[in-house]
Amino acid sequence: MIVYGKQVCLHALERHEEAIKTVYVAKKGILPQPLYDRYRDRITFLENRWAQSMSKGGNHQGILLEMAPFEEASQAQIKTGAFVLLLDGLTDTGNIGAIVRSAYALGVDGIIASGVRQLNFAAIARTSSGALFEMPFRIERNILDVMHELTQVGFRHYGASMEGEAVESVTFAPQRTLVLGNEEKGISKKARRKLDMTVSIAMQRPFDSLNVSAAAAILIHRMSYAVE
Repeated sequence: MIVYGKQVCLHALERHEEAIKTVYVAKKGILPQPLYDRYRDRITFLENRWAQSMSKGGNHQGILLEMAPFEEASQAQIKTGAFVLLLDGLTDTGNIGAIVRSAYALGVDGIIASGVRQLNFAAIARTSSGALFEMPFRIERNILDVMHELTQVGFRHYGASMEGEAVESVTFAPQRTLVLGNEEKGISKKARRKLDMTVSIAMQRPFDSLNVSAAAAILIHRMSYAVE
C-alpha cells in the first residue's frame, strides 16, 4: 500500500522498518540524516508531478512509502485486552483515523470495525498519524457475533447515545467495549439490543451532538479511568 505525508511516513520509518519496501522522496531534506542513512538502498527520488500522481492529488508533503499490506489483528488477540472499541458501520476514513489516534493515546487495547467489507487502511494510517500501525485492528462483518463472543469472555457493552446515562456518573466494568455508531444513523438496532448500557456526553449549550471522533475521545478518556 502507498502511504504519504510527513508525520505518518516518519513514524513508519522509525518504528516499522520491516514493512517498508520503497521510500519515495520528492522534497530535498525531508528525511533526517539517520533515516536517510538507514534506508539509503530503498530510497527513490521522483519529481513532484509523479508524487502527486501517486498520492492521487493528496498532500504528500514530499514523501511517500510503499509498504506491505496492513495486517489485521486476530480476534483472539483483541479478546485478550480489557478495553475494546466496536465501530458499527463507520465508513469515513477521516473519522476512523481520528478515533484510532485517540484510542491508541488513551489506552484502548483493540478496535473491531463491523458492518463494512473493507476499509482503506492507507488512508486510516495517514489520518491516524501512524497510530494504526500500533493498534490491533480488524474487520468483522457481523457485530452481533462479535458482541456475543466478547460477552462470553466477560465483556460488558456500552454504547454511545445522546439518550444514555451521563458518562461522568457511570463506573465501568473491567472488561468493556464502547460501541460507536455510524456518522448518520448511529448504533444499529440489532447492536443496540445487545448493549448493557448507553452513555452520553452532557452538553453545556444547546447543540445536536459532537462529531463521532470527538465524542469517542471524550468517552474513551472517561472509560479508561472510571473502572470498577
